[in-house]
Amino acid sequence: MKTRTYGIGLYAPAGFVIEPEAIARAIARLEAAGHRVIVDPTVTTRWERFSAPDTERLAAVMRMAEDPRVELAIAVRGGYGWSRLLDRLDFASIAAANKRWLGHSDFTAFQLAAFAATRLVTFAGPLAAYDFGAETPSAFTLDHCWGLLSGTEYAVELALEGPAELTAEGTLWGGNLSMLAHLIGTPHLPRIESGILFVEDIGEHPYRIERMLYQLHYAGILRSQRALLLGAFNGYTPSPNDNGYDLAAMVEQCRRAFDVPVFTGLPFGHCRDKLTLPVGGRCALTVRGGTARLTLSGY
Repeated sequence: MKTRTYGIGLYAPAGFVIEPEAIARAIARLEAAGHRVIVDPTVTTRWERFSAPDTERLAAVMRMAEDPRVELAIAVRGGYGWSRLLDRLDFASIAAANKRWLGHSDFTAFQLAAFAATRLVTFAGPLAAYDFGAETPSAFTLDHCWGLLSGTEYAVELALEGPAELTAEGTLWGGNLSMLAHLIGTPHLPRIESGILFVEDIGEHPYRIERMLYQLHYAGILRSQRALLLGAFNGYTPSPNDNGYDLAAMVEQCRRAFDVPVFTGLPFGHCRDKLTLPVGGRCALTVRGGTARLTLSGY
């Protein structure tokens, strides 16, 4: 199948670009593949820990939405910054622009808020700097990204650890666990019943991950989902106080405590090899003997 080419907009809606060389590699790699790249001014600026002041980052988002050359907007990196913008974004205009939006990490806040406001489907997947701009990019990540974006339905088989058998279908949603938990109790968290929820995080100790999942549990979110898919949880330092408590122990506690099938092994998060997942799209999940098939559609 031939991969379609895009007018791709690169913008920095949150943190500043740490490694300009990665952006140069991303641009060269995307252009070599036939894409047309438009670089927003925020990609080359810095203000405090952000790429630019809030008003300028807000303007960058709207430039992506309004520029007729941009078909696919890719955030250059995560960090922190979307939370400051959510109450000021014109989600109706963003949805009406009919663009595709791609990223992960802090980008989750925008994805969930956009779906809550307008049912806009966005894509959890690679970032410009870390993924497209890697010295040696992941073929797994790029192949799955362009494979999904090139069609209207995409299926992938993978190994998941959890219940031996499950058949479930629903709205696929989630992303960075810290951002999801942060939006509970706000109008920016969509209310999704019978969905398939996926989460990941970085730099969070297993007890903090467990605590955030308990927050979702106590808020009634987990019990209304058909499945919980755990992606990558990395970048934390074990503590001498753990005394055997680790990520596996956290997962087992969640399986005992939460009324939802819990699976581990989803290739997604702050990791080299990641799927691209349509947040707000449909997911049909079939698990048989540890082998799972995800059929993604509705994007």
